[in-house]
Amino acid sequence: MIIGVPKEIKIGENRVGLTDASVRQLVTEGHTVYIEKDAGLGSHISNETYEKVGAKLLPSAKEVWAKAQMIVKVKEPLPEEYDLMKEDLILYTYLHLAPEPKLTKALCDRKVKAIAYETIQLEDGSLPLLTPMSEVAGRMATQVGATYLQKDRGGMGVLLGGVTGVERSTVTVIGGGVVGINSAKMAIGLGAEVIILDVNHRRLEYLDDVFQGRIQTLYSNALNIEKSVQRSHLVIGGVLVTGHRAPRLVTKEMVSRMMKGSVIVDVAVDQGGCIETCRPTSHTQPTFEVDGVIHYAVPNMPGAVARTSTYALNNATYKYCSMLARMGVEDAIAKDKALYLGLNVYNGYVAYEPVARDLNMEYRPYKI
Repeated sequence: MIIGVPKEIKIGENRVGLTDASVRQLVTEGHTVYIEKDAGLGSHISNETYEKVGAKLLPSAKEVWAKAQMIVKVKEPLPEEYDLMKEDLILYTYLHLAPEPKLTKALCDRKVKAIAYETIQLEDGSLPLLTPMSEVAGRMATQVGATYLQKDRGGMGVLLGGVTGVERSTVTVIGGGVVGINSAKMAIGLGAEVIILDVNHRRLEYLDDVFQGRIQTLYSNALNIEKSVQRSHLVIGGVLVTGHRAPRLVTKEMVSRMMKGSVIVDVAVDQGGCIETCRPTSHTQPTFEVDGVIHYAVPNMPGAVARTSTYALNNATYKYCSMLARMGVEDAIAKDKALYLGLNVYNGYVAYEPVARDLNMEYRPYKI
């Protein structure tokens, strides 16, 4: 198969779809890999490195999209890339279609075979291609929050862990999944008081056991969220409902009652956000204020630590990339149930029910 890797164009996005190790393996398996010139520089992978492992460089994204039978990316196509998509192209990337009606329509109109990293799901319910980036984003959320609590960044001027004789800051994490547990690890490491809310009682039991009493777990309901948010210096939104738009759990009224100079980091913003006052920002302009509360809502947070993120992501994505390249979409999804759940658009229709429902579009599943 002919595989193309264009340079990412989302603001502040420095990751790349394939590492040098992945390219070498694909070439060894008999595939042709085209890389857009300089696509890997943000992840410290040089053009020469790609050429040494057998990739062919092309000077423009247009040429890469034109030659490829399968495009491997990190982030969803942006409007300026829509016209580069063609019928029967395999698109393998993060898509997060639930809040993206225009992109979904473009994929349908062009009859792209779109596989979304974030909905590939194992039988135990885990999301293997989302997990590594959720780990990165969760850890970053605490780092970012701690930074913006500094006075020189507009915050109230507090240290998360305090010091001897001075109270610690309080961090509330909404959602006890991969983002939540990694945010909590970092916050505990910095000495903060940590609250985690989740609707899954077994998950709360697990978190209590793992952290051995170093956090407070609370069942996630409106009252507990309101109380926790109000007393917190840093609130991290880490809620995920696979394939769906994130539920809005923190209201504007709750935000208005937070301490001035406190910080919100909404990791769920790429699925629409779980904080009512949040809207997507970028790495160049990452924050805004509402009622004196700093909001950080960058959808591609891991792009800021691109080398770590690129290699972590490829460790997870390569298996399915190889299957798709070797077998094509139809045979690959027939063989692997997890990959079948990754098929979001096929033959001009939405093939993943949660996306179709959220966007009020026709759902037409692929029949194996």
